[in-house]
Amino acid sequence: MVNKYEKIIDKIEKIDPVNYAKNRNFIDGSVTKLSPYISRGVISTKYVFEKILEQKIPFYKIEKFVQELCWRDYWQLIWKEKKEAINFDLKNNQENVKNYSFSKSLYEAKSGIQAIDNSINELYSDGYMHNHNRMYLASIACNVAKSHWMNPAKWMYYNLLDGDWGSNALSWQWVCGSNSNKKYYANQENINKYCYTNQKNTFLDIDYSSFENLEVPENLVETIDLNLKTSMPPRTTLKIDNHKPTLIYNYYNLDPNWRIDKEYNRVYLIEPKVFDKYPVSNKCLDFSTELSKNIKNIQVYVGSFLDLVSEYDLKETIYKEHPLNNYSGHEDQRDWMFEHKENLKSFFSYWKKCKKELNIKN
Repeated sequence: MVNKYEKIIDKIEKIDPVNYAKNRNFIDGSVTKLSPYISRGVISTKYVFEKILEQKIPFYKIEKFVQELCWRDYWQLIWKEKKEAINFDLKNNQENVKNYSFSKSLYEAKSGIQAIDNSINELYSDGYMHNHNRMYLASIACNVAKSHWMNPAKWMYYNLLDGDWGSNALSWQWVCGSNSNKKYYANQENINKYCYTNQKNTFLDIDYSSFENLEVPENLVETIDLNLKTSMPPRTTLKIDNHKPTLIYNYYNLDPNWRIDKEYNRVYLIEPKVFDKYPVSNKCLDFSTELSKNIKNIQVYVGSFLDLVSEYDLKETIYKEHPLNNYSGHEDQRDWMFEHKENLKSFFSYWKKCKKELNIKN
């Protein structure tokens, strides 16, 4: 995957937001694959949004693309507001839970649903899964295999290069009904359509009316307990100029243009306690470390924020807003797409307010 900042920006220039609106749900649709760089904070939703507006395309043709960008901000705002509460059933208790682990056949990409198994193998090899397939898989794991959402969601987050715990956890809850008014289901006909498969006689080859009373298919009954861990890189010695403030980068902020106009100590902080709670694969951590190399004079520190400050006697620290931060110092606001950050009861009530900022009528 492309890591150089200039090539990432070049990908933005090639976005086709009109075709995205038409075919984004198909496995070969006009998706941007920019999400790893947005999730790691290399670029912001606001930056992509502004680049799209520069194309001067009528808004109704690009609204779906902008809306999908806005979902990312919305989930982040929910995470910021609810904090640790997003780690629990947020609005409703998930119904009909039979286990708190993960289907072994899904874990091994042997569910028998061809498109899903292919997608899981792609996740393992490339750290990517199409957004529609994420919903399909979450529906199978939670609503068909009847696993509680938390551990399957952590498994997916662990493997995704674009892993964002807020978007991930809240999307899984949306699928299983603990953060929505109803469960999301996809049958085999739906999957065949968007993934270009032609399977029949699977446990999903049923009418939607049959899902609520569907027993857990035999192939999904056996579960596996996950042991997700992130191996920390070795700690290295930093060169710190105590006459300069220190910018704190992390897994969610690797923006090479952040405060680029002045001299700072620049430290990518990898905190073991964060990855103990929200583990990611070493493929994902290595990917983030490669991205950090776009930041001039970046140094990597493995340890807690307090250890960093104490070990190097840091006088002034600056960091960018994020729900996982537990730092002290000066906080810069992240680059939100819109000024509006309230009325978060539903996405579409939030979206209406955002559209008003653009002076666009419904």
